[in-house]
Amino acid sequence: MTHPDSTAAVVRPDGPWTHRDVAANGARFHIAEAGEGPLVLLLHGFPQYWWTWRHQLTALADAGYRAVAMDLRGVGGSDRTPRGYDPANLALDVTGVIRSLGEPDAALVGHDLGGYLAWTAAVMRPKLVRRLAVASMPHPRRWRAAMLTDMRQSAAGSHIWGFQRPWIPERRLTADDGALVARLIREWSGPKLDGTLDDDTLDRFRQAMCIPSTAHCSVEPYRWLVRSMARPDGFQFNRRMKRPVRVPTLHLHGSLDPVLRTRSAAGSGEYVEAPYRWRLFDGLGHFPHEEDPEVFSAELIDWLRDPEPDR
Repeated sequence: MTHPDSTAAVVRPDGPWTHRDVAANGARFHIAEAGEGPLVLLLHGFPQYWWTWRHQLTALADAGYRAVAMDLRGVGGSDRTPRGYDPANLALDVTGVIRSLGEPDAALVGHDLGGYLAWTAAVMRPKLVRRLAVASMPHPRRWRAAMLTDMRQSAAGSHIWGFQRPWIPERRLTADDGALVARLIREWSGPKLDGTLDDDTLDRFRQAMCIPSTAHCSVEPYRWLVRSMARPDGFQFNRRMKRPVRVPTLHLHGSLDPVLRTRSAAGSGEYVEAPYRWRLFDGLGHFPHEEDPEVFSAELIDWLRDPEPDR
C-alpha cells in the first residue's frame, strides 16, 4: 500500500523535468514539463499515470518542444473528485490545462484512455488542438461499434466489462500492493517490453494505483462508457463524435496489441477530414511508447516536424 509519505516520491520523482499543479475545469491537475517551444501535451492511459511518458518528455524537449505530461482526473497527483469522469468532462480537463499553461493550442498525444480523450478534445475544442496523435485507441465511434458487434474485440476488452461490477475491480487493482497492475502491463505488452521496463518502473505504477481512491477513479470512465451505451447521455456523446476531426492526425498502433485489435483501430481515418497517417509497429503490443520508446519518439517527432503531413 502506498503511504502518504511515499506518495510524493512516486508522483513527483526528480528528473530532467519540473513538477507543478495547474487549475482547470474546476479541479487541480499535476503536470511534469520539460523543454521550450510549441506545446505537446501527453495523456496517459490505464493503468498508468504521467510517468509512462518519461522517455517522450526528454525526447520532445531535446527536439525543441515544450513537453507536458499531465495526470488525468483522479490519478497520480491530480484531484480525485466525486464526479466528472465522463469523456466530455475529461476532455474539458485537457483543454482547460492547455489554457492554464498560457498556450493558444497544443499537439495532443494520447494513449489508451488518453487517446480516447484526445479524439474527443479534437472534436469538442478544435481551436485548441493543433495536431492529434493517438496510440492504441480507435476513434470513439469505432471503439463503441467494435465492442458491441465484434465478438473478438468484446473478448479482448473483457476487463472493461468486468469494471462494471461495484467495488470488486477496485479491490482487485489494489490487492497485494497493486500486483494486478504489473501483471496487466506485462500481459498486454509485446516481447520487447522485458528489455525496456524494469521492476522499479512497474513498482511505480503499482504504488500509484494504491494511492487512496485512485483505483476507483481509474475505472469510473470505463463504467460510464459501458453504462451510457443505452442512456440518452451516451447517445448524445456518440452523435457529437460524428463531427469530423479537422487537424492532422497520426494514428499509432502495435501489431500485437491484445486489448485493442488492429482491426478495431484501423479505419478511424474515416472520421478525419485532414491529413491522416496510420503507423503500425510490428512486434509491439498495447504500450508502444514504453516497449520501444526510441522508435515511438522518432516517429512522433518526425511527424510533428513535418509541415505537410501526407494522407
